[in-house]
Amino acid sequence: MLGLCGAQGAGKSTVAAALRDRLTADDVRVAILSLDDLYLGTAARDRLARDVHPLLRTRGVPLTHDVAQGIAVIDAIRAGHAVALPRFDKARDEPEPVECWPMAPPAIDLLIFEGWCVGARAQSPAALVQPVNALEREQDAGGDWRRAVNIALANEYAALFGRIDRLVLLAAPGFEVVARWRAEQEETLRRRLAAAARPIDGLMDDAAITRFVAHYERLTRWILEEMPDRADLVLHLDAMRRLSE
Repeated sequence: MLGLCGAQGAGKSTVAAALRDRLTADDVRVAILSLDDLYLGTAARDRLARDVHPLLRTRGVPLTHDVAQGIAVIDAIRAGHAVALPRFDKARDEPEPVECWPMAPPAIDLLIFEGWCVGARAQSPAALVQPVNALEREQDAGGDWRRAVNIALANEYAALFGRIDRLVLLAAPGFEVVARWRAEQEETLRRRLAAAARPIDGLMDDAAITRFVAHYERLTRWILEEMPDRADLVLHLDAMRRLSE
């Protein structure tokens, strides 16, 4: 199981697909699971917003994924079974119906597990005290949201990420590029939906993207600080997603 971590828009899906295609040509059986496809739907996140913290209504950080589902899928693949791979529709902000999920064949050789915080570790309690941006300062003044996220990272997400055998980090040059990268992703999705004559009402404008990626800032900065010392491979990217070293 190969974990592939990188900030939003870093190119994780592109790299995962290219690696799958290259290995498949050499008769290696490969499947891809995205952390994004484990997102909870809006009803489940509304419950989190009510019971834990309002910021959990927005998908992204730990606690907003179906970790149990991810573990079940990974363990079934490890056991050699054919298994349906979850899919999430970001335009609708809801999981795809189960009947639309693709099947991973039995007895695959490699599972690529990609996602923006795949392999992330919890921070120390002291690191949570100071807010990293206006979102945390204004909407999580007491730190309840970031503490809840951190506890999840130390527990159920540690169990999920503990199944990774090798970890690769696509290291952005800094958090400052993430909003632009995310906007480029949104534009690509917009064009894809338009070509398929699907509704695009759920897509974000620039202001919404700026607020959205603020939810990811703390962990993105922490990953870029902490993960390079323990990842099996670090690929440093420049602002144009080119290898910089």
